[in-house]
Amino acid sequence: MLHKTRGIVFHSIPYNDKYAIVHVFTESFGRVPYMVLRHHGRKTTVARAFFMPLSVLELEVDHLNTREIQSIRETKLCFPMTHIHSHPVKNIIALFLAEVLFRAVHAKEPDTKLFTYLYESIRWLELAEQGIANFHLVFLIHLVRYLGVYPNTTTYQPRYSFDLLNGEFAELSPGHNHFLNETESLIFFRLLRMNYENMAVHSFSRRERTNIMYRILEYYRLHIPDFPEIKSLSVMQSLFD
Repeated sequence: MLHKTRGIVFHSIPYNDKYAIVHVFTESFGRVPYMVLRHHGRKTTVARAFFMPLSVLELEVDHLNTREIQSIRETKLCFPMTHIHSHPVKNIIALFLAEVLFRAVHAKEPDTKLFTYLYESIRWLELAEQGIANFHLVFLIHLVRYLGVYPNTTTYQPRYSFDLLNGEFAELSPGHNHFLNETESLIFFRLLRMNYENMAVHSFSRRERTNIMYRILEYYRLHIPDFPEIKSLSVMQSLFD
């Protein structure tokens, strides 16, 4: 049956010499794998160039619940993504965040709130002129709300440590190694209060930014089943070296 839906590209995997499987988080169906031709003629209605990480698409798809891999009839960008695809920093951020989403979001049912968050976040990344160095941190820290593992912020007090395992701030260090020290906890709490509108007024050193990124990913690994090491993290790290 033919449907129209918006979708956000997470990942593309070569299937054979002719086809690739593209994992797309759709507004209507949740996460769906699509079979897409790797090479196209002049008259194609499915442009392979559209399936870059975090591309936001309008799709016309054939969708059958009995079929594991679906097909796309036609696609176009929802809005121009010139800067994400051409700006070196934004491009690396998009690559990194797309891999995180590919590993963290597995919902095969529609999730309107999550889709809206991703859609609006990607628009911010495309249009942002300031605060770009903080974008991925703000994105990751607020994404966990939509994954159902948002920290308990009401327990924060100055000089408290954040317990990564239990998702709350505590006066005493817990009986395990998954916690942030006082400085890290303060940065973490600052991030919880940040958004895309005010991220440009917050500054962190390169060391602080890199360290807290690793600790946020540690939080993901502790709370999201089968969340692996992120391969593009080394590329992301190069932005701050």
